[in-house]
Amino acid sequence: MAGHSQFKNIMHRKGRQDAARSKLFAKLAREITTAARNGLPDPDMNARLRLAIQAARAENMPKDNIERAIKKAAGAGGENYEAIRYEGYGPGGVAVIVEALTDNRNRTGGAIRAVFTKHGGNLGATGAVAHMFSHVGEIVYPASAGSADAMLEAAIEAGAEDVVSDASGHTITCAFEDLSSVSDALQAKLGPAASAKAPWKPQQTTAVDEEKAASILKLIGGLEDDDDVQNVYSNFEVSDAVLAKLTAA
Repeated sequence: MAGHSQFKNIMHRKGRQDAARSKLFAKLAREITTAARNGLPDPDMNARLRLAIQAARAENMPKDNIERAIKKAAGAGGENYEAIRYEGYGPGGVAVIVEALTDNRNRTGGAIRAVFTKHGGNLGATGAVAHMFSHVGEIVYPASAGSADAMLEAAIEAGAEDVVSDASGHTITCAFEDLSSVSDALQAKLGPAASAKAPWKPQQTTAVDEEKAASILKLIGGLEDDDDVQNVYSNFEVSDAVLAKLTAA
């Protein structure tokens, strides 16, 4: 029985992982389709599409899925997605930014408001918390891409603002509006990056205890479960030990 139970647990975990992967691919495909529909279907001529494809490849999204998402943009009819940013507060007064792609503002807004309310937060007006964050471009390369000095030199030449190098890799930061040009310049010199994104980085963090951190993680998880939500950012801070304990639960 123990072996059978262990097998069931493994299959359950695999099922959850497969479901999460499928949801991630669906969100990546939505961004690719939207980028292709709002510009040219050629990534060489469409910076947003190029970055969307790069993000998909970083998550090992199959080539067929990527090509299908691009072709979908050329089809007649279909959904027209609109990019919307929602802002609000979570437990402990932490700031939360939610980026969504939706074909129905009312549906998405209502769903996001419900998640905030369920987990002890509240949705605010656009601009309520964005001033607490910096919208930046972030390009990540593996440690094998080069030494810290070599990456710094390449980043400066490309027009980036900062580089942080450690054993896990190199994180290059640039202005949001320079993400495409910096990414292209780095790719020409170093090859494709592991990822290229435009996150909202908190200018200051809000420390919370374990109980509030647990509630915040549930809030973020609930938001990320929504098919329309692409990214969620927050400024909460908790110790590594507490975070490891909560994420392992």
